[in-house]
Amino acid sequence: MASTSGSGASATQYDVFLSFRGPDTRNNFTDVLYRTMVGQGIFAYRDSEELHAGDRIDDLLREVGNSEICIPVFSRGYASSPWCLRKLARMMELYESTGKPEILPIFFDVSASDVKLKTELYVKDLEKYEQRAGGDGKEQWEAALRKAGQIVGWEVQGKPQGEVIDLVVKVVLHTLKVKQRHLDSKLVGVDEQVEALNELLDGEFGTGVFRWNSWNGWDQKDYSG
Repeated sequence: MASTSGSGASATQYDVFLSFRGPDTRNNFTDVLYRTMVGQGIFAYRDSEELHAGDRIDDLLREVGNSEICIPVFSRGYASSPWCLRKLARMMELYESTGKPEILPIFFDVSASDVKLKTELYVKDLEKYEQRAGGDGKEQWEAALRKAGQIVGWEVQGKPQGEVIDLVVKVVLHTLKVKQRHLDSKLVGVDEQVEALNELLDGEFGTGVFRWNSWNGWDQKDYSG
């Protein structure tokens, strides 16, 4: 879907930038999500902190800004990676200043409360970091996590992972289609469930996460308090 011009990573426009901690989800959930998106024609960048070397992090931070959508996959070890935290801080900085990229968080085996630092899970990891002069540091990372935890997303734990992945891909496709059409044409072939989910993503129903309801399918709860 995305267009490219010139050569080199900085000239590439990605549809989706996937950020995750490799040991937690690289070979399972995130791999399936990535392959499903690519199979649907979504130009996705799959990142893993294990691949970083030297100053490559600067290129990755630029790619965050070159993406229409960023999907952080929050897992139990996410906050143990300074690479993940630096990219998340960049996502939130750009989102607050320009409204781009759109951020669609996935809570893999954690809850939104964990990400908002209302539990000890991420707090313990953050205690290891000292404020870094002239760059990202503990306070900035804490703020980024709290803000990200308030964005509507999906909790995966205890849910059929295939169902979550299918739904995420549908919302991504719909979001990209809306951006391409500049909101000036009527969408065709989008089911009512996806339309309702995107209304939630637009913030009409506050913040929260999507949860699986065995009777009614996907619904959304407010955990912003």
